[in-house]
Amino acid sequence: MYAQVVVDLPIDRIFHYSIPEGMREEIDVGKRVMVPFAGRRLTGYVVGLASRTPVARVKEIGAILDPFPIFDAQMLQLTRWMADYYACAWGEVLKAASPPRMKRVKRRGEEKSVEITPFLIPTTQQAEALKLIERGLEKDSSTTFLLHGVTGSGKTEVYLQSIARVLEKGKQAIVLIPEISLTPQTLERFRSRFGGRIAPWHSRLSRGERFQEWMRMREGKTDIVVGARSAIFAPFKNLGLIVIDEEHETSYKQTESPKYHVREVALERAYLSGAAVILGTATPSLESYFQARRGKYELAELATRVDDKIMPEVEIVDMRKELTVRGNRSIFSLRLQHSMQKRLDRKEQVILFLNRRGFSTFVLCRKCGQTMRCPFCDVSFTYHSKTGRLHCHYCNYQEEKPQVCPKCQSHQVGYLGAGTQKVESELRRLLPEARIGRMDSDTTRRKRSYGQILSSFQKHDIDILVGTQMIAKGLDFPKVTLVGVISADTALNLADFRASERTFQLLTQVAGRAGRGDIHGQVIIQTYNPEHYSIQAARLHDYVNFYQQEIEFRRELGYPPFSHLINVTLQSADANRLRKVAGKLGRILEANKEEGIDVLGPAPAPLTRIKGKWRWQIILKGSRTSEMRELLKGSLSQLKEPTSGRVRISLDVDPMGML
Repeated sequence: MYAQVVVDLPIDRIFHYSIPEGMREEIDVGKRVMVPFAGRRLTGYVVGLASRTPVARVKEIGAILDPFPIFDAQMLQLTRWMADYYACAWGEVLKAASPPRMKRVKRRGEEKSVEITPFLIPTTQQAEALKLIERGLEKDSSTTFLLHGVTGSGKTEVYLQSIARVLEKGKQAIVLIPEISLTPQTLERFRSRFGGRIAPWHSRLSRGERFQEWMRMREGKTDIVVGARSAIFAPFKNLGLIVIDEEHETSYKQTESPKYHVREVALERAYLSGAAVILGTATPSLESYFQARRGKYELAELATRVDDKIMPEVEIVDMRKELTVRGNRSIFSLRLQHSMQKRLDRKEQVILFLNRRGFSTFVLCRKCGQTMRCPFCDVSFTYHSKTGRLHCHYCNYQEEKPQVCPKCQSHQVGYLGAGTQKVESELRRLLPEARIGRMDSDTTRRKRSYGQILSSFQKHDIDILVGTQMIAKGLDFPKVTLVGVISADTALNLADFRASERTFQLLTQVAGRAGRGDIHGQVIIQTYNPEHYSIQAARLHDYVNFYQQEIEFRRELGYPPFSHLINVTLQSADANRLRKVAGKLGRILEANKEEGIDVLGPAPAPLTRIKGKWRWQIILKGSRTSEMRELLKGSLSQLKEPTSGRVRISLDVDPMGML
């Protein structure tokens, strides 16, 4: 007997290994094994068994690592589809979908008793959405629903009641959320309805905790998993529903191989298991709303907030006039300063949003104009006042802040631009009586820091919460009556065709944190580009108007959803070699392409160097990813360059960012 094994390397091939006599009873498809490979011992995944092998000499399996298969036939089918669609190795996908290996498992303690709360009586619009979803749940085939509801319209209640219907049928549910910061609040809501039937799944769990939760799912001790991206691989045998909350979020796309998008994987898994999918959001991705408009997804709308609460009033402040007309040099407009003081006097709470961490976003010499840049990446340093050092947010390189300019030796070194750290510092100076908290990746490094900060805010131990995009969505605090956006232009200035969409989504989502209680909410958006259609649409909470303008722009340029993209990134420490290989690959692609495929580039990437490696890009654009993948496969084999260790080539199918 022979085992067909794939390994966790960027090699899309199946290898044959002989099975020692003593392992033949124990071997099974779906188990992990230890195998010798090119002088190393690697983890492999058994994807099949065979009675013969195509090669004369084969090596033996070294060890079987699992007491039972961790992948069933359906999960093997799903991961094989992912490897094909995202042009990566099957072994890389299987590794991403695997639970951690544990030799000894410490059993979890007793569940804390949770008071089960009754389901709410649905609003008229919620009842209509539930009726639509229930009809889909009755079908044997998979159905996809886009639940488009304004912030505060009760989308979570629709999820909860849909899951209850699924559980009544003896089936299971996966609930995906985009940010770990949302996990404590989301888990609390789900546990209050379903008790201990919930399994959490996210990267802040220890290996032991992850293994325990995976075993509970596999053994049928839980029938709902709530978690981040990789919860899509939950080992449920009888899946009935997948919920993707805030489906538009870019964090659902993995940035390292396998570069999958969880929405597409969820749709494929639902198709294989006959489950329903609910995509919920106040700001649908253009791709999802486009599919709903053409009838591929069923559209359910929640157009008003629960209890008919009024949407917050949104004001736009033109920051160009703050200095020239009002003589205000602060990062806070006079309007925002006045409104914050007013809310503090009333014992209400404030959220301030800025999607940049650190103190100053760049450091430059005021005399010669030299910007302090990371020596390994093509980006400027960010100054962090807490450490007193310059940080690179791409490679984590740090150095001491300069006392003089390294170019002209001037002492006129300035710290410009604002990050969340600077916003916090300015607030303490401006409003010394306010209790201020900050939530970004610098303050949430410790395991339970997310929950601690949000718990303090919920108990009103914090008056003003400053944060990045992790506070922009999903949070529900009734005492928050003011949301301030320090700069609406951060996302708008990215070199990406999705910049306007991201801006609209972020502004709408963060605005939705205001006025969720009994007091009417207020939102102040500071910008240097007040006329931009994405900012104006966010001011009016008008998704449809934004969609109509943005979809025409996409149609004219042939961007998604009217096409698919594949981003081919080449990188090397040798800039000359990289330029030659990129040029050669570009010529081969042009020569081999068929009608309907555009080859854009090669050209230096927007971020031309990261971690000491130079980067070039080639973008393929076409209507069928299968044809583009075949073009790439043939062209890369034709390239015949000794790229190993010199030029590395990576593919990103349906990229969410172009940097």
